[in-house]
Order: sequence, then structure tokens, then C-alpha cells
Amino acid sequence: MAAKLKKGDKVVVLTGRDKGKEGEISSVDPKAGKAIVEGVNMAIRHTRQSQTSQGGRVPMATPIQLSNLALLDTNGKATRVGFRMEDGKKVRFAKSTGEAV
Repeated sequence: MAAKLKKGDKVVVLTGRDKGKEGEISSVDPKAGKAIVEGVNMAIRHTRQSQTSQGGRVPMATPIQLSNLALLDTNGKATRVGFRMEDGKKVRFAKSTGEAV
């Protein structure tokens, strides 16, 4: 199946603890169907001190299901993603505005 959301996309969270929060996708795992979004689904990780890092309690973004994310269009609203052929290439577009993403 084609990837509807990619690294660098601006998205909004549709459900869960962080509903309504916006962020940018930093990485995607299509096999697991999850993505890491900056500032969303944060968890505290305890790290041991080493020669290079201080250690302690470090907040980290944890993966969130792709089905709980929606792409932000140019108006700043959540939209679905579709595909169409333009000049022989498959192009993603926002269904609400019809603009290429």
C-alpha cells in the first residue's frame, strides 16, 4: 500500500491523549504502521550517565499509529490524502483542497 504520510509532513493527532496537537513527522515505520511526531506522545525515559551525556529523565517522542494522524492542508485543517496521476507520475494530494502535497 502506498505511504499516505511521509517524513516531514505536518500532521494533527485525531484521537488519544494528545488529540488536537500538531507536529512534524520525524520518522515513519510503514511495516509497523507507526510514526514519530515531534512533541506528540511524549514519554519520560531514564538514561544512565555516561562520558558524553549527563543522564537523568529525558522526554522522548514515542511512536503513534498512522491511523490516528491526519495531514494538515494549507488552511491548517485535517484532510485525507489521495493519489492521482500527473504527467505519468503518481502524486499525493489533499482531498479537501485538491492541491498536491
